Amino acid sequence: MDLFEYQARDIFAAHGVSVLAGKTVDNAGDAAAVASELGTAVVVKAQVKTGGRGKAGGVKLAKSADEAKEKAEAILGLDIKGHIVHQVLVTEASDISEEYYFSFLLDRSNRTFLAMCSSEGGMEIEQLAVERPDALARIAIDPIAGVDKAKADEIVAAGRIPAAVAEEAAHVIVKLWETFVSEDATLVEVNPLVRDPQDKVIALDGKVTLDTNADFRHPAHAELVDERTENPLEAKAKAKGLNYVKLDGGQVGIIGNGAGLVMSTLDVVAYAGEAHGGVKPANFLDIGGGASAQIMADGLDVILGDDEVKSVFVNVFGGITACDAVANGIVEALKILGDDATKQLVVRLDGNNVEEGRRILEEANHPLVTVVGTMDDAAAKAAELASAGAGSHNTTAAGA
Repeated sequence: MDLFEYQARDIFAAHGVSVLAGKTVDNAGDAAAVASELGTAVVVKAQVKTGGRGKAGGVKLAKSADEAKEKAEAILGLDIKGHIVHQVLVTEASDISEEYYFSFLLDRSNRTFLAMCSSEGGMEIEQLAVERPDALARIAIDPIAGVDKAKADEIVAAGRIPAAVAEEAAHVIVKLWETFVSEDATLVEVNPLVRDPQDKVIALDGKVTLDTNADFRHPAHAELVDERTENPLEAKAKAKGLNYVKLDGGQVGIIGNGAGLVMSTLDVVAYAGEAHGGVKPANFLDIGGGASAQIMADGLDVILGDDEVKSVFVNVFGGITACDAVANGIVEALKILGDDATKQLVVRLDGNNVEEGRRILEEANHPLVTVVGTMDDAAAKAAELASAGAGSHNTTAAGA
């Protein structure tokens, strides 16, 4: 789960990282009140989970309470890359002598943690990494040893942080590691980490991504969810215990068992869609090993609720859960959904008890179900149906 900047700021402060005073508000009047309370020039910052806020007009300096109100009015309701601004963070304006970059993240390719540090912060880190890769230090972190003062000093030196603030920067890095570990984060990023004229090091802007697999250890993390900005389909799937991710601009709904199979299905559908007007997969949905009727019904209910979906590809390899159980699950799921099931389903079964599974679907002879024997052919059929608008009169056909 990605956090808003103000949520990251609050977590940083809770772990002893220096941040600027401020509050988050959802109306312009309160923005003026916060500016008056702070008694300084303030920065009014849009709270959206995307980059490029400044270029989009979502970050503005205000020198008075009246100006803070004016800036907040301009920012609230703004659409920034498809994200509507519902709230703004009003913080003290900071005198900045220098800007640095720092992050801890999960390095999946090397199965460890990684620290990244640079004395050149404030710009897009992806741009820096491409244009001047030597300016971005990358230091592997031993998950067992973690980050103590000595390791933090090593990171500071590698990132070429000036000697005048090296000691304090190392202290901040230790605190950020504490944040990363204790909050079960997969990303803790500060950009910029600034040096003020008094040589104080402050986290001016931050990003935090929390591992939702660790939610059972952090009941308070549930309070960080903002239902106004949550994708309603993803929220619905989460409530049903489904592993679902909505993809932008897709027309073929995807259901599979196993993350690897689902990822492969996305690729195959995208490739097949090139021959049918650029049709794309609409989602990632892994129903796991137990494709019961209720689980299948819940998955179909979520996918069919996506207005962009024109057809659904159910791709299952029978293992622990045999294909006949999956087939029965599909048949019963369609009964559960009744008239709510209105889009064509292309089903590919393989593996344990595949022949019996196909027989069950053929005998059910549901008008919305097409059984296809291979993954490539099924992807092509699903793309074809999506391109044609998924006509409701398609007939069942055995593809074995």
